[in-house]
Amino acid sequence: MKLTPHLPDPHRRRIVRAALAAGASTLLGPALLLAQERALRATPAVALGPFYPDRLPADQDADLTAVAGRQGRAAGQILYLSGRVVDVRGRPIPGARLELWQANAHGRYIHSADSDASGPLDPNFQGYASLRTDDQGRYRIKTVKPAPYSGRTAHLHFNVEGGRVKLTTQMFFEGERMNERDGLYRWLSREERGAATGRWGERAAGMEEKALAAVWDIVLSLS
Repeated sequence: MKLTPHLPDPHRRRIVRAALAAGASTLLGPALLLAQERALRATPAVALGPFYPDRLPADQDADLTAVAGRQGRAAGQILYLSGRVVDVRGRPIPGARLELWQANAHGRYIHSADSDASGPLDPNFQGYASLRTDDQGRYRIKTVKPAPYSGRTAHLHFNVEGGRVKLTTQMFFEGERMNERDGLYRWLSREERGAATGRWGERAAGMEEKALAAVWDIVLSLS
């Protein structure tokens, strides 16, 4: 018996195409949602604090361990901090302006309101820097690890300006035992803590003995 070839039913083909499209949508839906969820967490705003310099130093470069005109070097453990300024999609923000200020290795700021009770001033510590990211959004700072002080864990202060966005924040250090006792750190959500915490990185060639390396990306929400 001769078999009659099966001819496709146009109506059935439309149904199959619709089903496949629905299936593809079902499969792609979670993937699209996952991609959206992978948007970077914006770096949270954290209080300016009372010790933003009341007089900016003449030397404002990205090496805080030396002051122009002085032969000495800052006391404390040298810290190299590097990272990028990016938007929530991970796109670099070139030319972003960063201000950094911090306590020295004794826990004291270069500020007229911070007294000897906090520890001695270090004449070889710059205490403040102003810099811009390169064309790939990268920055690099040489400083010393700040000491914790009463009520505060070790931290760095930042003002960041990228385009029309301005952010005041603080960077915390991974694994510091005093983090959980710091009121500002505890105020942040778990996700915000992660975004505000610098991670320890690998030492690079040419670093001083016992110098530390940390990495921290600053994520700005431009919308």
